[in-house]
Amino acid sequence: MSWAIYISFAGALVSALLPNAKPELARRWALLVALAGLAIGISGYAAGFGQGRQVFVDALWVPSMGIHYLLAADGISRVLVLLTGIASVAGVLFSWNVDLRANQFFAFYLALIGGVYGVFLSGDLFLLFVFYEIAIVPKYFLISIWGSTRREYGAMKLALYSFVGSAMVLIGLLAAYVTAGSHSTALADLARAGLPVGFQMWCFPLVFVGFAILAGMWPFHTWAPTGHVAAPTAASMLLAGVVMKLGAYGCLRVGIGLFPHGLDPWGFSFLGLGSWRDVFAWLAVIGIVYGALVALAQTDFKFVIGYSSVSHMGFVLLGLVTLNQIGVDGAVLQMFSHGVIAGLLFAIVGRIVYDRTHTRQFAELEPMHLSRRLPFAAWAFVFAGVASMGLPGFSGFVAELQVLVGAWQANPWWAVVSAIGIIVGVAYIWRALQKAFFSDAVPAPHELESEREHRFSPITWPEIAGVALLGVSTLVVGLYPRILLDQIEPAVKALLAGGAQ
Repeated sequence: MSWAIYISFAGALVSALLPNAKPELARRWALLVALAGLAIGISGYAAGFGQGRQVFVDALWVPSMGIHYLLAADGISRVLVLLTGIASVAGVLFSWNVDLRANQFFAFYLALIGGVYGVFLSGDLFLLFVFYEIAIVPKYFLISIWGSTRREYGAMKLALYSFVGSAMVLIGLLAAYVTAGSHSTALADLARAGLPVGFQMWCFPLVFVGFAILAGMWPFHTWAPTGHVAAPTAASMLLAGVVMKLGAYGCLRVGIGLFPHGLDPWGFSFLGLGSWRDVFAWLAVIGIVYGALVALAQTDFKFVIGYSSVSHMGFVLLGLVTLNQIGVDGAVLQMFSHGVIAGLLFAIVGRIVYDRTHTRQFAELEPMHLSRRLPFAAWAFVFAGVASMGLPGFSGFVAELQVLVGAWQANPWWAVVSAIGIIVGVAYIWRALQKAFFSDAVPAPHELESEREHRFSPITWPEIAGVALLGVSTLVVGLYPRILLDQIEPAVKALLAGGAQ
């Protein structure tokens, strides 16, 4: 599976060297590289059944500090590598219209994908941090150069939030390294070092928040909707689909894996909160409800999906801090589910609808009657919308159900309040669906004349292929969740029992 990293970075280098005047060549090359990564992810995933944790490469990188170039994968990593492969192929398909400096666009795109693969496959804490930082830089350029609404502001805000979180993680990394004896930065070695409980109690929240910023945890979430709206379609898909998962993965693999006692009770209670587990659970619950309520009030179509992502990522964070098998299983499954569903929603809104209508405002979309003029977009959004709501038969249902059961076992109030977010989620999806596609608004005479004169460009084969890839992914997992859970459950059990692996 390590070849997914190398192929992506090599593909980025080749893409940067391609002639700027041939965007079609850059697109085809990017698709070939993304498909190769997906093929590696699928083959590695299939080969990993029943294998547990597998080490691919283990070599001393900086011997004087005990830093290893260590690449390994367990069931959690394999699921997220598979998600990255799916999201990367879909992102290229929905970027088939990029003509402006297409070679550079796909160079940054593939470099971002390589960094993401690297994070999910790193078995060394320092190596994970390096890949984590590599993934941040291309995001800035993708948004600031090829973005739209307030793109420079959105790119800078995302970068600043990301680097603040990274600084917090780096402080925790160095503190853990020194406290463990400065012999090794391998995750397994640090987990076995027996870090003092008092140290874990203060280092855990530092590292957890550092990663959770990128996962969109309330109240550090504000970069996410702004970044999503400013980003080009493929970057929005990657931000929601895999980049936010980097933060959640770090919370699980590093925060919970290395500092399990950081979630222990404090020994006292403050405002009903008796541990960091309580604090982060309630922040996750607030994020679920807050994101849904704000999405319900939006007038910009893309902002609806942006705040929806904040709400759905709240389920991931809540599932992680339940610290029970079913809750954490649900959190990892929700990472995959949200990755494909949010990617599909952003693709429909940003590529299929916006690139044809040149507006995301509901007031301007309502008179267009898109259900008649863009029926493919309308029914694709119906499909993605009911998947986002958590309708049985889609991946979101199984994932959120597991998180809620795990939350109920840990604290019934977490589950009860989170359920409000699910109810509001149904409301904002139906509202967006009605306003954007099935409105009964009567167009003005000049709008009728404009509609007769202007026909939207037909749906292209890359758009159809991208919708099919993401739609089939959520449907297959929803109908047969064991295809992922058989990999997730043993890895989660091992992590909860023995710390980082």
